Amino acid sequence: MKASETRILTTHVGSLPRGEALAQLLIARDHGEKVDPHAFDRALDVALDTIVDKQIASGVDVVSDGELPRIGFSIYAKDRMSGFGGESKRNRSIDLKNFPKYAEMLARRTFDPKKQKLPKVWNAPQALGAVHYDDTLAHVRAELDHFEAALKRTKSARPAETFVTAASPGIVSTTMLRAADNPAYRSERDYVMALGREMKKEYDHIVARGHVLQLDAPDLAMDKQAYFQDRPIAEFFARVELHIEALNLALADIPPEKVRLHVCFGNWDGPHTEDVELEPLLPLLYQAKVGALSLACGNPRHQHDWKALRKNPPPAPMVLIPGVIDVTTNYVEHPEVVADRICQFAEAMDDPRRVIASTDCGFGTFAAYSFVAEDVVWAKLATLAEGARRATKRLFA
Repeated sequence: MKASETRILTTHVGSLPRGEALAQLLIARDHGEKVDPHAFDRALDVALDTIVDKQIASGVDVVSDGELPRIGFSIYAKDRMSGFGGESKRNRSIDLKNFPKYAEMLARRTFDPKKQKLPKVWNAPQALGAVHYDDTLAHVRAELDHFEAALKRTKSARPAETFVTAASPGIVSTTMLRAADNPAYRSERDYVMALGREMKKEYDHIVARGHVLQLDAPDLAMDKQAYFQDRPIAEFFARVELHIEALNLALADIPPEKVRLHVCFGNWDGPHTEDVELEPLLPLLYQAKVGALSLACGNPRHQHDWKALRKNPPPAPMVLIPGVIDVTTNYVEHPEVVADRICQFAEAMDDPRRVIASTDCGFGTFAAYSFVAEDVVWAKLATLAEGARRATKRLFA
């Protein structure tokens, strides 16, 4: 994994706008409709060419495939594994309970499922039996083939590095829940550890293909306000430790410097008043055998988290990838604001070379699910790059 040796590098968290055509094909496929594979591949390649070129043009150094072939950052795993069926009944955010008027407003502005099909986010399949990742690795191989072909086709400058995301064992376990009568797993621990062993196949392949692996693990923070709303914080921390244990099991054969871990508090523009505090969470996150930690710090609820990182910075040589761009608002941050935020984290780390500037989360967490208009996405990434240039002048003078 490249570090900011002579200047502040930039990246983002993974998902990018898929475009209407590709999104609708993904949703149709998610609902079991027949989709012409050739039409899908053509739409995917067109979208990939666009986002590869636009990332580079915006000034992003470490680029991804935008998760374009996936229905969502976590639920895509159901298409690559067996053992799932039926529907999970996931807990909703406590924001909806604490702020009913906000819940009403959110319902009015989101899509009407009676008029438009949506990804199965809250009713993803559940684990009915033993889960098994496809040994042929067909889906991940195809995804990387398309991405690498787009990188070869681009006439833009080569990016400094590439990364590919994958769902962590923990977020799969809390997205696609273990059925109570699942005969294969008598406990949550059994289920999560099994997911670690199976998802390892995908992780190993991504790194073997030469990409940095990013594990998406919002469960390590977000699930406090979903599954642990009325339970002692100690129970949540115990679950975090279990998820990190499974994550480390899955990473057993990958050098830490090839992996970055993304942790966030949920990608929506809600109140977030019940988010877990970062400070007591950090010692647990530092147990992960990864080379970089990506945290959501650009939104109004977590802009102060640089202070917790100053008090307890990541252990060397771990790199910090702070979010300095909010991905739930169409306000485009001023480059000076971005530069100020980057410098705060460089101060907290006491070494700007161990800071890579990023966004809080993805811009397209699920197909047809986003808060930021597509043209604003690229403006935000451009201001991220300009802010990094300004921070570089201050930090590397």
